[in-house]
Amino acid sequence: MARLAQAAVTRGVEVYLYLIDEGVRNVRDDRYIGLLDVGVKMSVCAYGCQQHGVPTNNVDRRASLSGLVVLSGIIDGCDRFLAFT
Repeated sequence: MARLAQAAVTRGVEVYLYLIDEGVRNVRDDRYIGLLDVGVKMSVCAYGCQQHGVPTNNVDRRASLSGLVVLSGIIDGCDRFLAFT
């Protein structure tokens, strides 16, 4: 998934990434942190962090801790939406 997002950014696509459920465990993965470096807008589900024991004080400041309302807004405002489960 991280490589797909990187490829999209390289082609000029604005990418929003929402980490939810077990995906929040990737918040400290260098591949995902690298996405922030290239301009991906990342949101991390605060509830998912709580449920999976991911400390929120370690979340990169460029990513936002948020709830499902943000995800809903991303879905409503995008041309394409991909979900990886």
